[in-house]
Amino acid sequence: MKRIGIISDTHSYWDDKYLYYFEPCDEIWHAGDIGSVEVADRLAEFRPFRAVCGNCDGGDLRLMYREMNRFKCEDVDVLIKHIGGYPGNYDHSVMRTLYTNPPQLFIAGHSHILKVKYDPTLKMLHINPGAAGLQGWHKERTLVRLTIDGSTFKDMEVITLEDPRRR
Repeated sequence: MKRIGIISDTHSYWDDKYLYYFEPCDEIWHAGDIGSVEVADRLAEFRPFRAVCGNCDGGDLRLMYREMNRFKCEDVDVLIKHIGGYPGNYDHSVMRTLYTNPPQLFIAGHSHILKVKYDPTLKMLHINPGAAGLQGWHKERTLVRLTIDGSTFKDMEVITLEDPRRR
């Protein structure tokens, strides 16, 4: 059983609340637009860290992280890609992969819009954790936590972070 913290679109912004909310997690997964090596390093120093580069990530992050990361967690096949779309409207850059060999869990960022949706056609859970940074058009900063137990997803939580611009 593994507890996972999922984050995206930090765009170089650091918030100590990331570590507070990811304290009970075994791993942290970042769905791209990390923004700076410093943010990636701080998360990686805290917990085992998996990430993908996003469209706004520069050369150093592109050298550190691929565009797609596919791996097993417990008994679940996981795919993370920054630009991925949503069930029924997947991005062309990942559509072939999803339809020829769908994972059980697909995590994408980019839109800055929190969305958790099951795709019954592909028998796949899709998670976009929204955006945790300040840059962008989102109205709330969000993270997701969930537990993967064998091949089962449970205890999923959406965490809304305070926006320091609205204090």
